[in-house]
Amino acid sequence: MPSSNDFDWNDIPLILALARSGSMSATGRQLGVDASTISRRIAAAEKSLKLRLFIRDNTGYQLTDAGRVFVAHGETVYGSVQSMLQASSQEADATAGPVNITSIDFLFDYWLLDHVPDLHAQHPHLQLTLQAENQNLSFTRREADFALRMGKPGEDAALVMRKLGDLGFAVYGHPRYADTPRACWGTQPWIAYDDALAGTGEMQWLAAMEPQPRRVLKVNSLSTMVRACRAGVGMALLPCIMGEPEGLRRIGAGVEVQRDIWLLSHRDAGSIARFKAVSAWLTQLYASHQDALCGAGLNNR
Repeated sequence: MPSSNDFDWNDIPLILALARSGSMSATGRQLGVDASTISRRIAAAEKSLKLRLFIRDNTGYQLTDAGRVFVAHGETVYGSVQSMLQASSQEADATAGPVNITSIDFLFDYWLLDHVPDLHAQHPHLQLTLQAENQNLSFTRREADFALRMGKPGEDAALVMRKLGDLGFAVYGHPRYADTPRACWGTQPWIAYDDALAGTGEMQWLAAMEPQPRRVLKVNSLSTMVRACRAGVGMALLPCIMGEPEGLRRIGAGVEVQRDIWLLSHRDAGSIARFKAVSAWLTQLYASHQDALCGAGLNNR
């Protein structure tokens, strides 16, 4: 069996074209290559395959028996490659198909979900998957196509990382706490995260308060913190986009903490239409709701 380790697969369309035309000059005109180059490449292909593909007679170049077998398989291979390239191009150009987004759940529940119908109205063939978790899912294994993260992640050559903007946190509580002066905040009961989340910006802010308040309840879930706050257990530092819709009262007029929101995507996603559409949607969505997300557009009720 001849070795084909040195065979240049780019010569397949040239061999197929010569088999159809039987003429070096006609093949050259078709492919935009001069006849001498075609002759050299045919000779190199035959040498690497250790096969004679063509013989020349008075009518031009004719296939040998081995050449006919090669061309029969070559037509199939070349057709499959062309179909593969066309299908891949259509897939890359189509704003359709699956897109996986991972994020902390409250960004889905209190921000993104309300705007998904508008995205589907523009691109009805997108298939979104929203994965609510804060773990680092694999972009390489396509566990996630996009991630919304609070705080800049570590550098990764496979990722494109872009800051969307800021997320504002303010103090909220049951209406019974509504008139508590800032100077008295340290004397009130507070709901806090447990020790595993002590490094977050919110808990560092609480740790710096003087006098140090009583942490009457520790939780590991933001939704639990909101419910406890609504039940009157104590005051809490919450994302502004959560505190207002839950019917809590903002205590104090200001935003106490701003945290970054970063958008992560795989570096190759920029060349695929559906990913470009979702990236543009997320970027535009933050810009349109920046005041609400930062807390500047929400008023104490």
